[in-house]
Amino acid sequence: MSARIFLLNLFACLWCSIMLGLRFHLAGHHGYSFMMWNLFLAAIPLGLSLGLRRIKSLTLALPLLAVWLLFFPNAPYVLTDLLHLNETKTPVPKWLDLLMLLSFAAVSLWFGFQSLHIVQHWFARKFSHATAWCVTIGTLGLSGFGVYLGRFDRWNSWDLVHRPFSLLGRIAGYIMHPLANTRTWGFTLGFGTLLVFAYLFWFSATHDHRRED
Repeated sequence: MSARIFLLNLFACLWCSIMLGLRFHLAGHHGYSFMMWNLFLAAIPLGLSLGLRRIKSLTLALPLLAVWLLFFPNAPYVLTDLLHLNETKTPVPKWLDLLMLLSFAAVSLWFGFQSLHIVQHWFARKFSHATAWCVTIGTLGLSGFGVYLGRFDRWNSWDLVHRPFSLLGRIAGYIMHPLANTRTWGFTLGFGTLLVFAYLFWFSATHDHRRED
């Protein structure tokens, strides 16, 4: 990661902290404090992917990639925190709440896309660009399902360690009875597709800028 990107990440986190601190001050309580935890979870995949750069062996990389994939949905998950916008009545202006939530969502997604790009680049070097894109699209599609499990079923990444059989049983039920779980697969398809388009826009803009330089 370049110094410029590192500083941008740092200032983005600082901006989110300022927005949340301002809301604390206006509201007189610490509502939405969970947003900092969500931002931290969104940064974990980025940290893991940076470690991947130093690994050349697929055997050594697989455990790290498995953990990375487990935590990756935490980055796009923050987009769904916009559902909290009208939950409570406070003296805080709605536009400020919207700005704060959008700030956390944008920064979290930015972390996720940085992370995914690093993993994609690793697979492109190790195998091929086609393989790298298959991994990328597959990750974004799986993230749609992961976000559903987190937002609506209230599972989290740690549950695969704490309650693996319950979580895997739940997932198996969705897979074995797709017609009885149309909301699950509808959200997965819709949100996954949205993430694919968002990443393609981000990827295209990034690489067009590099070519111009």
